[in-house]
Amino acid sequence: MMERAMEQLNRLTRSLRRARTVELPEDNETAVYTLMPMVMADQHRSVSELLTNSKFDVNYAFGRVKRSLLHIAANCGSVECLILLLKKGANPNYQDISGCTPLHLAARNGQKKCMGKLLEYSADVNICNNEGLTAIHWLAVNGRTELLHDLLQHVSNVDVEDAMGQTALHVACQNGHKTTVLCLLDSGADINRPNVSGATPLYFACSHGQRDTAQILISRGAKYLPDNNGVTPLDLCVQGGYGETCEILIQHHPRLFQTLIQMTQSEDIKENMLRKVLEHLCPQNENQYQKILTSLAEVATTNGHKLLSISSNYEAQMKSLLKIVRLFCHVFRLGPSSPSNGNDMAYNGNKTPRSQVFKVRKLYDVIRKIEVKELNFTKHANINQTSLEKERAQEQRAVVNAQTLDTVRKEVLENQCASSEKEEDSEDQIQDASSDGLDVISMTANRLSAVIQAFYMCCSCQMPQGMTSPRFIEFVCRHDDVLKCFVTRNPIIIFDHFHFLLECPELMSRFMHIIKAQPFKDRCEWFYEHLHANHPDSDMVHRPVNENDILLVHRDSIFQSSCEVVSKASYEKLKQGVAVRFHGEEGMGQGVVREWFDILSSEIINPDYALFTQSADGTTFQPNSNSSVNPDHLNYFRFAGQILGLALYHRQLVNIYFTRSFYKHILGIPVNYQDVASIDPEYAKNLQWILDNDISDLGLELTFSVETDVFGAMEEVPLKPGGISILVTQENKAEYVQLVTELRMTRAIQPQINAFLQGFHLFIPASLVQLFDEYELELLLSGMPEIDVTDWQHNTEYTSGYDKEEPVIKWFWEVVKEFTQEECVLLLQFVTGSSRVPHGGFAYLMGGSGLQKFTIAAVPYTSNLLPTSSTCINMLKLPEYPSKENLKDRILVALHCGSYGYTMA
Repeated sequence: MMERAMEQLNRLTRSLRRARTVELPEDNETAVYTLMPMVMADQHRSVSELLTNSKFDVNYAFGRVKRSLLHIAANCGSVECLILLLKKGANPNYQDISGCTPLHLAARNGQKKCMGKLLEYSADVNICNNEGLTAIHWLAVNGRTELLHDLLQHVSNVDVEDAMGQTALHVACQNGHKTTVLCLLDSGADINRPNVSGATPLYFACSHGQRDTAQILISRGAKYLPDNNGVTPLDLCVQGGYGETCEILIQHHPRLFQTLIQMTQSEDIKENMLRKVLEHLCPQNENQYQKILTSLAEVATTNGHKLLSISSNYEAQMKSLLKIVRLFCHVFRLGPSSPSNGNDMAYNGNKTPRSQVFKVRKLYDVIRKIEVKELNFTKHANINQTSLEKERAQEQRAVVNAQTLDTVRKEVLENQCASSEKEEDSEDQIQDASSDGLDVISMTANRLSAVIQAFYMCCSCQMPQGMTSPRFIEFVCRHDDVLKCFVTRNPIIIFDHFHFLLECPELMSRFMHIIKAQPFKDRCEWFYEHLHANHPDSDMVHRPVNENDILLVHRDSIFQSSCEVVSKASYEKLKQGVAVRFHGEEGMGQGVVREWFDILSSEIINPDYALFTQSADGTTFQPNSNSSVNPDHLNYFRFAGQILGLALYHRQLVNIYFTRSFYKHILGIPVNYQDVASIDPEYAKNLQWILDNDISDLGLELTFSVETDVFGAMEEVPLKPGGISILVTQENKAEYVQLVTELRMTRAIQPQINAFLQGFHLFIPASLVQLFDEYELELLLSGMPEIDVTDWQHNTEYTSGYDKEEPVIKWFWEVVKEFTQEECVLLLQFVTGSSRVPHGGFAYLMGGSGLQKFTIAAVPYTSNLLPTSSTCINMLKLPEYPSKENLKDRILVALHCGSYGYTMA
């Protein structure tokens, strides 16, 4: 026994020293796994020793893919082991389960020495794997040109195809390997050979924007051929936004330039891809830049004329026209005469050649055609129109005189060329339509509105950013009645076409009374649709959160820490989404965001910061005229504006209500004496009395000045220049009341208002918020002031086995109906993270990924178990309590002890 143990110990020692077993196991399955790591490490001496006097089959296929050790050696570049295995009789053409030979693997990984030895032992270079790929394909895919030269000496057919009919030249072109492409072409590869889909090597190069490869192919005589579906190389370049490759194609085939311009009308090609292509082509030379602008203008003009024809497809023509005009304006700004470079196309001075003025003149012709159309649908207006419509038609007739119309008609028809006949046909159609009793204005309003939008974009591209063209303002004023007619009939035109109203307060004010007459719900939808136009996915739920974008705030100093992190954050990123984490807490999500807004909005009115003061009724707040006691008060007001603007942008509710006058300040609405009642009801009554009574003989001896308390000292402040010596009379008392109101409600807090609005408008454009009045803005910001339990119950969903007939659910709603408003607010905040209900009620509760109703889920009951919540999905996890009393007790404990703080538990 002792001798046997010593022998085993010696064998073990020798094995450890030599890093292998002394003898190879007899069965191939065990043996191959012993040899494989040695082959991978190219330990050929150890492998040689083991294979000596062994019965191991060197062609034994193992593993899921059924490869031999020769495959392993070729794949890893183990040259010495590969030679050893070949000498031992390994088959160089043995194929694994995917059809790959050792030569395939060596070629794929660029193992030059292994490839050479395999070829010495008669490896067949023409063998295809299951996908039809040969070793030459693998070299072409990876651009192994130096190996390709060696292999091509053994290849009988350089154009061997894979299962998809693709040759090595196809894949080399697709991957942009220039030297490999040249090598294959020099070896006789067919430059125009199509695959099974009819795609040539040039097609493959263009599909991936391989500019240099495409250049080589074209210079070698490659033909410009579409695939079997008619898709051309230029189509692929434009679809991918490959401007450099487009440039190569157009240089060799100039006719493709016009094809590119026509592509601007295609709905299948994304506008941003077209922009990329044109951005590359424009700076190449001035002539090409001029040619692109002129061509786009001509296409837009043609589309504009077609759009004005009632027989055309409105949706298609409208989208096409606006797309082309947007491209035109974008291209124009790239040129040397763009407004950013100091030139203005509205003028024909030395800086701007006359040829550039022509670029938009054709588009102007389309707009001038509007005036002709105005004559048409006033001349042929339906006799059954209402008196109001007839009055509007009379107003439209006065837009331009007959002589001007004749001149415009002549010029437009001359520019239309072939399209003029269609226009005349469309006018006949208008006459026919009116004779049939149809409303001509309704038939043509959308078409004309789209052309007006195009005109606005053309005018805007001549102006510096943020400025409205005087020419366009003059156009709107001249046709004020016609445009008001359009807006009155279909207010959504403002958001579909009349963007200029939202971008220019001067113009917006002319239409505001029409807009505000529309339902509040519709205006809310328009507001958010336009607000989020540039950030359609404005939430953190649908995209990964970068750690640097998380707002890390301290709960015990939430105001200061939030002010610090928000001021440093990118406003564009905040528009895309808000992610908040409280320091020391794990929770992060929409529930935490809602809680952050809720707590922070309460902190804004904290008297310690002296920013806001309570109104007379104690429920609303007004900026504090003495807030300057806080040296950072203006920065804090700006921060308060940012928070409210950000909350409104992301449809989050804030836990604060302001005075009506402050909402008016946000909206830019003038205050009136009735607003004074919120801060001084008695003074408001006195102002009312002055307005209601004749003060001529009362001897009040009031002047246009008031005494104001400034930090305890009384100062006399004039209401207007020289006001101290101007008496208030019956004739000027209304002015006095208004000036007093403005002093108390506006002038006294003007710096605070300006700072607040500066932050607010970072997220909410001033023109867009004008859609609402002060009452509606309060609803948008703070939600409904009361909680309707019936509405709450009606808009609740149940899951995990609960339904509304379960005893626990019935007890729950009985308990909630017994709650005070404060307890209802606590429950709502416990489950949703917010203490407010959005406008419209509980049906519009927001969750982590959009609208999410209040949900109650069943949880197994255990003694003293409290309810929990998932605020991101507005879910209350309610245990199956045995009685109503037990349920009420546990809910109240949870509300008063667990409403704040988040963990990942």
